[in-house]
Amino acid sequence: MLKVTGVSRSFGEHRVLDEISFDVRPGRMTGFLGANGAGKTTTMRIILGVLAPQGGTVTWQDGPITQQVRQTFGYMPEERGLYPKMKVAEQIAWLGQLHGLSSAKAKANTADLLEQLELTARANDTLEQLSLGNQQRAQIAAALVHEPAAMILDEPFSGLDPIAVDTVLRVLRERASGGVPVLFSSHQLAVVERLCDDLVIISGGKIKASGGREELRAKYGTTRFELVVDSDAGWLRDHPGVRVVDVDGPRAVFEVDNGQTDQRVLESALSRGAVRRFSPVVPSLEEIFKEAI
Repeated sequence: MLKVTGVSRSFGEHRVLDEISFDVRPGRMTGFLGANGAGKTTTMRIILGVLAPQGGTVTWQDGPITQQVRQTFGYMPEERGLYPKMKVAEQIAWLGQLHGLSSAKAKANTADLLEQLELTARANDTLEQLSLGNQQRAQIAAALVHEPAAMILDEPFSGLDPIAVDTVLRVLRERASGGVPVLFSSHQLAVVERLCDDLVIISGGKIKASGGREELRAKYGTTRFELVVDSDAGWLRDHPGVRVVDVDGPRAVFEVDNGQTDQRVLESALSRGAVRRFSPVVPSLEEIFKEAI
C-alpha cells in the first residue's frame, strides 16, 4: 500500500500542502480530484521524489520509498515527456530497459501494450507524427511497460476522445485487477466516476474528503429522496421537516431533516394514492466534489 501521512510543502510563503494524508490501496483505482492549484501535481511529485516534503512521510509497504522502490513505480506526468523524433515502439522499449527489463522482455511488453492501446499500426512512426490523443496513449504505454508495482498518473485522459478513453480505462482496470495500486488525477469527473474505487478530494492544499466511492455517496446522499406519485406532488412543500429541491408534476426531489421524516413523507404519499417510486437520490461525483470543497 502507498501511504501519504501528514505531508506538508510550501513554496516561499505559499502553503501548497497542509498535512495531507491518504492511502492508495492495492488493486484499487484512486481518483485524486481538485481544481487547478489544489496540490495534486505537487503531491505526486513528492511521492516520486521529484520534490521533498517539508513535513510528513510517504511510505510503500510500510517502509520508506527509496530510489530502488521508485524504480518499480510507473509515472505519467501531465506534460508529455517522450522524445518527439524517436519512434514510438523504440523509445517505449528503451524506457523499459532503463527500468531494468531485458531487451527481449522490453520489446515483448511494448508490443503487447501497443496492441492493447490500439497503436500497433503506429509503432514505427515518430511521436511527432501522431495525433495528440495517440501521443497520450504512447505516454501511458511508457508508464506501464516495465510492469510497475504502483502507478501514479497525472491527467492520463487529457486529449483523449471517448473511444480512446474506453481503451485506456480497460488497460488501467486490468492492471489494477492484478493488485496494482493506481493513483490518478483528472478533471473529467464523468470518467473518474466510471473508473475509480476510491476518491481523494483536495482543495487549498487540504484533504476535504476521502474514502470509497460508495462510502462517499452514502455520506453525501443520505438526506435527498425522489418521489413519484400519480397526482401532483406539490403538497410536499407544506410537509414539515422537508425542503423541496424540485417539483415537476407527479415527481419531486426533496431533502429531509432526519432519518424519520422520509418515512412520514412516504406515509403521507400513500394516504393520497399510489406511489410509483420512492428512493434515495445517489449523488453524482460532481455533486460530492462541490459539496466537499
